[in-house]
Amino acid sequence: MSKNTETKLSYIDDIFVSEPEAIDPERYITAKYYVESPMGLRSAGIAIATEESIGTWTEITTTNDWVRSRLPAKLFKMEGKDDAGLVYVAYPLDLFDIEKSGIANILSMVAGNLFGLSAIKNVRLLDIHFPRSVVDYYPGPKFGIDGVRRLVGTEKSPRPHLGTIVKPKVGLSPEQTAAVCYEAAVGGVDFIKDDETLVSQKFCPLDERVSKVMEKLDRVKSETGRRVLFAVNVTASPEKMVKNAEVALDNGCNTLMLDIVILGFPTVEWFITNHDFKVPIHMHRAMHAAFTRNPKHGIAMLPLAKISRLLGGDQLHVGSGAGKMGGEEGHSAELASIIAFLKEEMHGKKTTFPVASGGIHPGFVPANFRVFGTDFVINAGGGIHGHPNGTRAGATAMKQAIDACVKGIELEEYAKTHKELEIALGLWGTSKLEGD
Repeated sequence: MSKNTETKLSYIDDIFVSEPEAIDPERYITAKYYVESPMGLRSAGIAIATEESIGTWTEITTTNDWVRSRLPAKLFKMEGKDDAGLVYVAYPLDLFDIEKSGIANILSMVAGNLFGLSAIKNVRLLDIHFPRSVVDYYPGPKFGIDGVRRLVGTEKSPRPHLGTIVKPKVGLSPEQTAAVCYEAAVGGVDFIKDDETLVSQKFCPLDERVSKVMEKLDRVKSETGRRVLFAVNVTASPEKMVKNAEVALDNGCNTLMLDIVILGFPTVEWFITNHDFKVPIHMHRAMHAAFTRNPKHGIAMLPLAKISRLLGGDQLHVGSGAGKMGGEEGHSAELASIIAFLKEEMHGKKTTFPVASGGIHPGFVPANFRVFGTDFVINAGGGIHGHPNGTRAGATAMKQAIDACVKGIELEEYAKTHKELEIALGLWGTSKLEGD
């Protein structure tokens, strides 16, 4: 062993541990993890702090005093029993290059190699806190909830926005897609989106689809006075995605949609911060469950929601209070925290419209209304297009369910004088959350 022992970095050196009061939230990015490890919470937390900052698996002689004093991540809090619980790790801002590497560098620290540490059975990134200096660097939403409401015309009488996904999700021609959009819009939807799997396949090229759909939505505007948003999926490699967006906008598109997890957050960051498209950004989370679904390992949805809002998401899919994407163990509490964050103050950034989606029909509206409140977009695909009387009636039934909730009237009672809703409830029934 070298005589210069003071420069060696031990795997369990106390430089990776701090008292909570010593952690200034404006000088660190802090992360909260759920951990299961036979080595115990303290050692597991130190292992994460070590691996994700300046340490390695053995003692090294190549460090120096500046590295040791300025760059170690710090385990500063623990909650739970010895082998399972929560650990909180603070990452000093000196570790990061926000200007040149951005969100990629942040994720490499707080969500990097730690998931593969053999000494840790399970680890899940539950939450992340960004200091104001990091928040200020990012644009946040361009429109936010209030801006999207102004575009749609609901700012003076706020209510949940009704959205739909064109169904079948793929296979329709541009003309067929436009016809479906027209029926949904006349029926009462405020928002229509492409499916996450549709971009510009040969059976429905993006330019033709957007042109045909916007012609129909212009007709709806002239007939009803209502403006309906159409989110066009432009997801692709970076250069192709910019071209897709330009083509969509040239053909009248008023909202862009990104599959943000599939793209990767650095690509989303580049796309939004380097291009001013002047329309809302609708963020879809397709593929998220590959690492968010396991309650013990991976990454929770809340950190993704925080990053999405930082980067500029005006709307974000977050799951549903009731439907095929809701109801799993622990889902309700996590969903509530996501909804609260998207709507709360964040150093002056605009808010993000949470989107409920996945197996929703009129009978699920009250349960989602209770969870989300007034400010959310409730998306129904099959729950609109599967109505026995067609898409227009399906959209009307969903709108009637929303109206009933806003007025505080039970669905069954409201359905007595609203036939579209009555038919929908007869087909799919109603659903209530525990405690309703």
